[in-house]
Amino acid sequence: MRGSRKMKAALAGAVIAPVVAVALPAGSASAHGYVSTPPSRQAQCAAGTVSCGDITYEPQSVEGPKGLKSCSGGNARFAELDDDSKGWQATPVGTSTTFQWTLTARHATSTWQYFVGDREIAEFDDNGKIPGATVSHQVDFGDLRGKQKVLAVWNIADTANAFYTCIDVNVG
Repeated sequence: MRGSRKMKAALAGAVIAPVVAVALPAGSASAHGYVSTPPSRQAQCAAGTVSCGDITYEPQSVEGPKGLKSCSGGNARFAELDDDSKGWQATPVGTSTTFQWTLTARHATSTWQYFVGDREIAEFDDNGKIPGATVSHQVDFGDLRGKQKVLAVWNIADTANAFYTCIDVNVG
């Protein structure tokens, strides 16, 4: 009798475990990436330069569908990143500057894009390779001067998503 109960319990566990595993919500990936230098809006939140909500604790998590033009990546949880009146610090830069991404989870990459308004000012093609833990791009601002908001986009090669980050700079 005792062996029979153990067998029934083991059988019940074997049947229930896959159902529970399928029913549990899938966790999001542990992290991804953002521009750390010059300090992006996410980096300013994480450093406490600007008072922010959830993004303070996960600056690397601004992910959304490819093709968006918002600092929040369309994610309502991070909508404050779209608020241009929040007091973001603009970093003085030359007519060309290096943007450095900090990647906490690396993904096969199609392209890295940089926009000011609707104008793409730079694009770098990684042809699907997996980047290192940091990635730097030298971006030329051309004829742009003064305070600018740069939208940097990391397009993932094997998903429909991208990572978004905005950086406030003063070009001159």
